[in-house]
Amino acid sequence: MADEVDFDVAVVGAGPAGSVAATLLARQGASVVLIDRGEAPGTKNLSGGVLYGRVLDEVFPGFVDAAPVERRIVRNVVRFLTPDGAVGVDQVDPRLADPVNAVTVLRAKLDPWLSSQAEEAGAFLMPGVRVDELLIDDRSDGTRQVVGVRAGEDLLRTRVVVAADGVNSFLSQAAGLRTKPPAHHLAVGVKAVVNLPAGVIEDRFGVAPGDGAAHALVGDCTQGVGGGGFLYTNRDSLSIGLVLRLDDLLAQHKDAVTLFETFLEHPAVAGYLRDGELCEYGSHLVNEGGLDMLGRIHTGGLVVVGDAAGLTINSGLTVRGMDLAIGSAICAAEAIGEALSVDDLSERQLGTYRTRLFDSFVGKDMTTYAKAPAFLERPRMYSQYGPLLADILRDVFDLDTRPRRHLLGVARTALKRSPLRVKDLVSDGLAGVRAL
Repeated sequence: MADEVDFDVAVVGAGPAGSVAATLLARQGASVVLIDRGEAPGTKNLSGGVLYGRVLDEVFPGFVDAAPVERRIVRNVVRFLTPDGAVGVDQVDPRLADPVNAVTVLRAKLDPWLSSQAEEAGAFLMPGVRVDELLIDDRSDGTRQVVGVRAGEDLLRTRVVVAADGVNSFLSQAAGLRTKPPAHHLAVGVKAVVNLPAGVIEDRFGVAPGDGAAHALVGDCTQGVGGGGFLYTNRDSLSIGLVLRLDDLLAQHKDAVTLFETFLEHPAVAGYLRDGELCEYGSHLVNEGGLDMLGRIHTGGLVVVGDAAGLTINSGLTVRGMDLAIGSAICAAEAIGEALSVDDLSERQLGTYRTRLFDSFVGKDMTTYAKAPAFLERPRMYSQYGPLLADILRDVFDLDTRPRRHLLGVARTALKRSPLRVKDLVSDGLAGVRAL
């Protein structure tokens, strides 16, 4: 069969998952083609954010010093926004920088570097090519086997295809592995990149040169729509955006762009952006369903990795996708390498990919946070907790000549003014413990 194929493996999509899978398979000696629809990997991607990079260090040891990373995250901030203020937690810990735990990246810079590593390992990069469909053989035993891809008039015969084609993975849908995701499993991400001098960023965010901060924001930033905001420091720019649950956005008849522009003007946000120059702006769909989105991820001749497999975790404190995508690529490369070695690319044999995935941190973390999406759907998270916390702390810090009360009494008074009730706090608290 090997003599009848153009490549052993076709990887469709040169994001982190696709490029890492291509690299590892090429290192094993497989002939690999890495296909991306952009004129160059990353050219169609203004995404980026925080990469929890210790898994990537397993593939490219010391990548932090070689790859185009922006800053090492040493400061993590979680804030509830009220209409005119904010209250939150600010954690600074230099231990997170040595060894490096997380870095900010811009995919327009990272993706070309990752694909170049695949090329160095021996993969053939084919940019500017859109894959139109899978080539599928109906076997005499009643099974179906993916045997390649069609791109325009060109047919590429392969032994296995790796679908790394993003959230709306048409390849996995074409193979019958999944249907179009329902609205409650998706979110709309709206993001901008704002240029600022490195020194200004360091002063405003209280970090040293090379270090950075990651802000997770919830509450008034989404005007009651399920979701949240983020603000990350790059080398000489800021990444800022909102992630808005698609079903809630539609149900409330709100416009994502309007919400985003209002968010940029919020008093707790605007100061960080002052005098900045907008250089990129856009939106895209984001996985939001957690473990419920992870359906079938393999069939004969095909495995699905990264965003295409629904691998995203939003815990409310962290938003993870790239590390899970890389972890899935490692598992896929191991499973495909074993299948190639025994010349068996059947659905049964490639099922070792799923087993490896759930034995790894990827599957275990997806399982741990399986209840997080339902917890984050609670409307009170976006409208009532921020003002309650702000009222409590206002009374703590608003010192006048009146005698002070114990904190418990202050909290009780603030709770009486809030639409929240004790049963709500108990219910949400228990749900949060179970989910997070």
